Amino acid sequence: MATYEEPQKPLPAFKKETDVDDAPNWDIPEEGAVRQRRFRIGGAATGWAISDRFDRILPPHKRYLGRSRRTLLIGIGVVFLLLLGLIIGLAVGLSKKSSGPKNIPLPNGAETYTGDLTFYDPGLGACGIDSTSSDHIVAISHFTFDAAQKGSDPNQNPLCRRKIRARRVNEDTGKTVSIDLTVVDRCTGCQPTDIDVSPAVFNQLSNPDLGRVPVTWAWL
Repeated sequence: MATYEEPQKPLPAFKKETDVDDAPNWDIPEEGAVRQRRFRIGGAATGWAISDRFDRILPPHKRYLGRSRRTLLIGIGVVFLLLLGLIIGLAVGLSKKSSGPKNIPLPNGAETYTGDLTFYDPGLGACGIDSTSSDHIVAISHFTFDAAQKGSDPNQNPLCRRKIRARRVNEDTGKTVSIDLTVVDRCTGCQPTDIDVSPAVFNQLSNPDLGRVPVTWAWL
């Protein structure tokens, strides 16, 4: 006797991946996010390219002058900083030199100058002359002395043994005192029109307790 077999149901048709119902639930990135992602990828690629090129020039596994690459780079950095400091120092020095006093009171005429009068304990001066505290001598500003210097020997400076006439009113006596002085030294702490004299000269021109007073002077 033959048996009856119930027909099987047909298998469901295969759906394409493009069917909307079975499509995966993916978030579509916004336009700004896409641009940002691209920018980051580009920046990383650029950094990798620079690093790769640097490694090609200076391979990290090699030795340079017996040192590692890191030690070599540190040494180069230190040398660069030293050179930079030297350049800055030279630039500052040149700017200070160029901005120095321009109106130097050289003996080119009968002009009268006004500056500070101070005194010091003299000895062997820049002109090679040995003086005492009672001599009528004067040390002129280093600006003026150096501006007239010719050659390397300060003893041969044209201003050495030149005469100047200092004049002022003494505060104690109220009288005008005028004294002729001989240039024998170079005053490093004086401005262009300042003069530094012996104690005896200062006592005649002012009260020594004042220490610094204004004075008028001229070349003879």
